[in-house]
This record gives sequence, structure tokens and C-alpha cells, in this order.
Amino acid sequence: MTRDAVLVMAYGTPRDLSEVEAYYTDIRHGRPPAPEQLEELTARYRAIGGQSPLLAITTAQAEGIRDRLNGIPVYIGQKHAAPRISDAVTRMKADGVEHAVGLVLAPHFSSMSVGDYERRVRAATASTGWTGTLEMVPSWHLEPGYLEFLSGALRAAREQLPRDARRESVVLFTAHSLPERILESGDPYPDQLRETAAAVAAQANIEVWETAWQSAGRTPDPWIGPDILEVLPRLKEQGAPAVVICPCGFVADHLEVLYDVDIEARNLAGELELPFARTRSPNDDPAFLDALASIAKRASTN
Repeated sequence: MTRDAVLVMAYGTPRDLSEVEAYYTDIRHGRPPAPEQLEELTARYRAIGGQSPLLAITTAQAEGIRDRLNGIPVYIGQKHAAPRISDAVTRMKADGVEHAVGLVLAPHFSSMSVGDYERRVRAATASTGWTGTLEMVPSWHLEPGYLEFLSGALRAAREQLPRDARRESVVLFTAHSLPERILESGDPYPDQLRETAAAVAAQANIEVWETAWQSAGRTPDPWIGPDILEVLPRLKEQGAPAVVICPCGFVADHLEVLYDVDIEARNLAGELELPFARTRSPNDDPAFLDALASIAKRASTN
């Protein structure tokens, strides 16, 4: 019988183009997308090769955590695709897990991100009858290993720029935008992004940096800004010699990085004749996996 475990949670992704409609419908709370909306999203997946690597990376991250915790079971639960959070809780119950650490693969807390994952786990616990305890990690945006990875990736990305543009280049630290209504309750999400940015900039000796947002949803509600596609033209007008995007709100290559940054933002920078670079994603980098395992280990001993 297994006593302790880690529940790693991620957003989820369609495995191939045939699953895009079901995935999009799930994100929309069961409302099918309009044909033009479906085609637009499908086209984005086609542009990155027809498939997101997110599930494979999430699996590698979970396995890396397990290996670093001496084989403690690690379960994967996703919000919008299999294996779902409820599937993971069902498995934990069947395996006799008594205590689990809940680790969301997103460093910054918001009631609409990490908070939503926790609500889903609690609901699954009630529906399955799992009687174990769950220790959620609320955020890890200042985790030393995570900051060290980002600062190293940032220094490497700047080396991709023309030599005479590196020192004065502007770094944009980005995360997934969320509806502005979260700010009414004092949600810490934007503050935590700025705290990550400031810490990484200090470690990497970056003098000129900003935070920005990306991948806002297509809804009538206003979303947090400014969006990177609005910031890039302004930087060009202000005379910035180059820009580096550090999408520090994401820990894996997936649609929001491979399309929204690598294609959409990069293409706009090209039109603006603004030299552009992007920091590599943590993915299954050993040092980053060390950091995730440390987070889980500390939470398990609390």
C-alpha cells in the first residue's frame, strides 16, 4: 500500500488535431466553439506541427520528480484533457495513497489558476470518496532553482542578439493573461509575476525590463494587459535596439509559447525590424526538475 504521493497538475492539451474540438469545448465549459473559432485554433496547432508537446513534457517532468524523490509515486492530473485530475484522484484512492502533495506546473498563484486546480482536486476527492489528505503548494514563483534556470536562460537568449544590441535590449517577462476581474479581490498573480521578474533581472544583471501579458482569451470581459503584441510596437517607437521574451509564467513548450511567442510575436518583431530572442523553456531540464522535486519534498514534510 502506498502512503505518500505527489499529484502533478497541468492544463492539458489535445493529443492531435482530431481532439482539438473536444478540448476547446471543454475549455468553454461544454459550449462548442463556432466553426471559425475551431478553425483558428486548429490552424495554430497545424502551425506548430499539428501537435503540442505539452503532455510528453508534463510526463517527463512528473517522472523526473519521481526519480528524485526515491520512487515516491507521482500522478498526473490535467484540467482539460486525459488523464484528468479526477482520474488521478481515483488512482490514488485505488493505490491506497494517504497523503499527497498537490503541485501545479505554474509558478504564480491566481484564484483562477492554482486556486481552480485545488477546487477541482477537492471536488474529485468528494466524488471519489478518497479519504487521504492533500497539501497544496500555493505558488513557487521565487523558488531558487527556478530563478537560477531563468537567469541562465536569459543570459543565453541575449547572446542570440546582435552584439551591439545586447546591453540595451529590453526584456519582457510574460505570463498568461487572466480576466481583469481577479484584481478586484486582490489576487496576487500580477504582483508575483513582477516579483519573479525583478529577482531574475537582478540575478542576470538586466537593467531594462518590463512585465507583459500574452494569450488572452477571446471573451467579452477585459483581460490583464498590456499584451506583448501591443508592447513590441511601443518598444520600437521608443528606440529599443532589441527585445528578449522570457515567458516565465510557463514551464513547458506548448501552444502559448510555440505559437504565441515563437510565431506571432516573433513575426511582429520581424515586421518592426526589432531583433528578437526568446528564453528556452524549462521542460525537463535536470536543474529545473531538481527544483520541482525540492518543492514537493518540502511540502510533504510540512
